[in-house]
Amino acid sequence: MSHRIFKSTAVVSLGTGVSRALGLFREILMAHYFGTSLAKSAFDVAFRAPNLFRRLFGEGALSAGLVPVLTKTVAGEGKEAAEQLVGRMMTLMGTILIAIVALGVGGVSLALQHGHWGIRVTAVLPLLRTLLPYAFFICMVALCMGVFNAHHRFALPAFTPVVLNVVWIAVLLLAARNADVPAAERIQLLAWGILLAGALQLAIQIPGLWRLGLHPRLSFAWTDARVRRILLLMGPGALGMGIHQINFFLDGILALWAAEWAPAALTFAERLVYLPLGLFATALGTVLLPTFSQQAVHSDPVQLRTTFRASVHGLMLVMVPSALGLMVLARPIVDLVYAWQGGAFGEQSGLLTARALAFYAPGLIVFSLYKVLVPVFYALEDTRTPVRVGIVMVVLNLVLNITFILTWPLEFKHAGLALATVLASGANCVCLAVILQRRVGALGWRHLTGGMLRTLLAALGMAWVAMRVPGWLQLTGGLAAGEGKLAQLVGVVAAIVVGMAVYGALLAVLRTTRPASDF
Repeated sequence: MSHRIFKSTAVVSLGTGVSRALGLFREILMAHYFGTSLAKSAFDVAFRAPNLFRRLFGEGALSAGLVPVLTKTVAGEGKEAAEQLVGRMMTLMGTILIAIVALGVGGVSLALQHGHWGIRVTAVLPLLRTLLPYAFFICMVALCMGVFNAHHRFALPAFTPVVLNVVWIAVLLLAARNADVPAAERIQLLAWGILLAGALQLAIQIPGLWRLGLHPRLSFAWTDARVRRILLLMGPGALGMGIHQINFFLDGILALWAAEWAPAALTFAERLVYLPLGLFATALGTVLLPTFSQQAVHSDPVQLRTTFRASVHGLMLVMVPSALGLMVLARPIVDLVYAWQGGAFGEQSGLLTARALAFYAPGLIVFSLYKVLVPVFYALEDTRTPVRVGIVMVVLNLVLNITFILTWPLEFKHAGLALATVLASGANCVCLAVILQRRVGALGWRHLTGGMLRTLLAALGMAWVAMRVPGWLQLTGGLAAGEGKLAQLVGVVAAIVVGMAVYGALLAVLRTTRPASDF
């Protein structure tokens, strides 16, 4: 079972890794053409709206509701029943999404025609009106992804986001490079390109469904008991799985209130955090839900606990050093990735983004742990518990956000927003872990904690060395002693390579890499 889990995780990781790499390249272009301007901040805030729908009503809620029910349907009733269920869910979700998008677009249009807004809100509203329909396409794509995941087909869902990034990059290279055109007009063209990418992402799902033997049709038979069961699971799951995205969404709105450059700086930092998070944690969380669901169906709590321990252990080995590495190398990494000669991303943009990254980096640990904890609850068909805990944490995040905005210096307010999200997410994980232990029995936290402490010690040694490598290279001269992009690359790569070597050596000394089965 563990071999199959990590093989599937590797497939998802590859697709996610390609998408993240392209996503990072698109952000490099966004930084080069727009920097931390108001146009970039307005786009980031507007784009968070369809992304929030995707997380709440797409990936999170649909995975929580559809995967367990569809898994049971395929196993107990066969392909024909599964095809009917998928058709009914597609019709229902499509109807709801079209209604929501229509109301949203109509509301924004009225606000533009009759409202009197400040410059920041005025910059956001036209982009929001264009991007809201993207929510329909991406949520329907997420529904298809849930179908594929329930059948243990992970490749197409993992590589689908590549389409968005390819179209995004193409539009940037074709339409955004002309600096003589106002930034607001260029960013509006990008919004239309993203809408096109959403339609393409949905179109490529259809052949995949056919290969599964599924030809879903429109069906308004929504009184199906299985549909009701999915909806019951989706309702609270919409907040449960999307809790981090709600926090990110609030961060964006409050960041625009704090300063016009703040949403852009936060987004650039988030992209660097999402890269290691997506390569392993998101991939593992995708694979774990159907795996936990099968173990729950067969009433196998021992295997469920073993899978949980192995997953947490593997995540911490990767995420703890990644978090500390991003913290201590925040400015060199930001300059290497985003600061290119002749671009709009200047010294101030680099400073602001590096501050946000340093405060976001510890979130890698809690964000990844959350992606292991929540699928267990959903596999047990308990979506209420993550919601109840999550609502409290959203309130906590909001209180922390407002507190930091009102009390921190102007150029650190956005960093306070990042820290608030990390603190609220950490509290969320602690609460869920305590409740889960009561629900399924001892999870081996004593051994896991011991392993995590040893991992932390090894990672601290790695961070101490990595932080000093660029300075050592400067003293020795050579390629790293210059000021160009090559010197930056050599310095960062050397710090990472030496840090990884130190981390591996310290792990061997501390014997942190023993198998989870030993627990």
